[in-house]
This record gives sequence, C-alpha cells and structure tokens, in this order.
Amino acid sequence: MSARAILALLIVALIAAIGFGAAYQQSRIAAAQRATDAAEARYAVATVERDTARVERDAARANIRIVTRYVDRVQTVHVTGATITKEIPVYVTAKADAACVVPAGFVRIHDAAAANAAPDAAAGDPDAPAAGVTLSAVADTVTGNYTTCHAIREQVIGLQEYVNALPSSEPP
Repeated sequence: MSARAILALLIVALIAAIGFGAAYQQSRIAAAQRATDAAEARYAVATVERDTARVERDAARANIRIVTRYVDRVQTVHVTGATITKEIPVYVTAKADAACVVPAGFVRIHDAAAANAAPDAAAGDPDAPAAGVTLSAVADTVTGNYTTCHAIREQVIGLQEYVNALPSSEPP
C-alpha cells in the first residue's frame, strides 16, 4: 500500500471519527434540550399550582370574612326583630286590640300576599271579623315577615359580596 492510500484511509477514518463524534455530541445536546424542556414544563405546572393555591387561599380568607359579616348582620336583624316583637304590647295595647276589628278580608289578602298566590274570591264575607285575629297579632305577623325579609336581604348582600370577592378568570 502506498503512502497516499494510507493517508487517504487516515483522512477517511478521521472524517468518520469527526462525523461519529458530531452525531454523538448532537444526541447529547438533544437529550439535554429534552431534559431542559421537561424541567421547564414541570416548573410551569408548579407555578400554576402555586398561583392556584394562592388564589384559593385568598378566596378562603375572603370567604371567612364575608360569612362572618353576613352572620353578624343577620344576627343583628334577628335581635332587632325580637326587640320590636317584644315592644308590640307597648305600642298596640289591649285597648287598641279591642277597638280594632281585623276583617277576614284583610287576613285573606295578607296571607295571599305572603304566599304569593291570588286570594280565594269565594272565601266568604270580607268584612266579617277574623276569628281570633287581633291588631297585635297582625303587628306580630308583620314584624316577623319584615324580619325574615331583612334577613334574606342580608343573605343576598352577603352572596353578592362573596361573588364579587371571587378571583376573576380574566387575565389582569
């Protein structure tokens, strides 16, 4: 074999070694890139989980404050209603009960309004006295109805505050 042939073989072997080395290095770079991409994906998932946990934590804290305010306001409504009910005999005396006949028609229309239903037209004489219904009983019923109405109002306000405190799904 001539020196040229040996030189040519050495050059071909060198080129092949460089090619194999380059291919090996490229596979290492690709593996490192895949590992980097996987790490970045895990980081992105962890970041989203962290942010979600923070939002949930903040919502839970806001929820506790809203529920506490709601319970306090409803408690106040019930206490006020009980105080008013206790005062009925002071403001609607036995003399007023005796002087005021509550007609059956008033009782029917009040009950129909409370039930959100049309009154029964064939129920009898609307001017007849309602048996056992006094003016103080009407005051007690109306006080109870308004207390319930105010409690429901506070519940709706509390729900609105809760909904408004929820984190927005829109991007900032």
